[in-house]
Amino acid sequence: MEIISSGGKAFCAGGDIVDVTESAKQGTSLFKEFFYQEYLVNCLIGTYHIPFISLIDGITMGGGVGLSVHGSFRVATERTLFAMPETGIGLFPDVGGSYFLPRLGGNLGMYLALTGFRLKGRDVLRAGVATHVCDSSKLEELLADLTSGKIVYPEDVRETLGNYMETAIFGSDKEFILKPYLPIIQKCFQGDSVEDIIKNLENEGSDWSKKQIDIIEKMSPTSVKITFESQKRGQDLNLQECLIMEYRLTQRCCLDNDFHEGVRALLVDKDNSPKWKPDSLAGVTKEKVDEYFSQLSPDRELKFV
Repeated sequence: MEIISSGGKAFCAGGDIVDVTESAKQGTSLFKEFFYQEYLVNCLIGTYHIPFISLIDGITMGGGVGLSVHGSFRVATERTLFAMPETGIGLFPDVGGSYFLPRLGGNLGMYLALTGFRLKGRDVLRAGVATHVCDSSKLEELLADLTSGKIVYPEDVRETLGNYMETAIFGSDKEFILKPYLPIIQKCFQGDSVEDIIKNLENEGSDWSKKQIDIIEKMSPTSVKITFESQKRGQDLNLQECLIMEYRLTQRCCLDNDFHEGVRALLVDKDNSPKWKPDSLAGVTKEKVDEYFSQLSPDRELKFV
């Protein structure tokens, strides 16, 4: 099965979170059903019994990540822009982000989750998010080959995608943009808390590390802490368990200040001046984080048939 955008500059930039936050404000059921149905689809993709191929040409963020990253094959192009920037809007990297990000290795997933760093083109492959690359000019040809009826087995898909990857020329003359910083990421983006990561970066002391501190400190403190915790917990959970955990987090985010404030500041009023509550990492207590992760009422829990 193949999934591709209908055209334009994005594969999928995510769901309409403005409507989601408005639903939570008004007390309607959209914010409950939106994430519920989305996560069921994410799980289906991740457990699909036939090859699932995503041609992630263009912006791939939020919900677009969930529609692609759990499939068997993810094909990036020179126009691919991948990011999970949710900590900047008072949410967290969801749609299974607690499952796939911790498995990137070298603490790269924790770095991407906390900072929302944007990967482009071939770097999406180098980071381990994409499985293959293809020049965008050859996507129609690739799609025709994949749907020609000659593809029978997963090995056929792998061989076909491999052929297009071998001829892809974009970005092959450049090294991974994060390569110089991978040792710092591995060393610093670990510990028992976000505060440990900040301290690690302070001790490392480079200009790059100082910049990462600035980035993290601009994010919602609550989002940063629940993101850290979800990444830690997700290391030992399967995809379904991660999605159940994330669904609980979404429902708490929708009823708290920062998601609404982040959406307002970045997407509605666009003043880029969110007023986080609490406004510091120190103000986000362990009790608050634990409450986010606590079970919902039985009738509200995410269930897989």
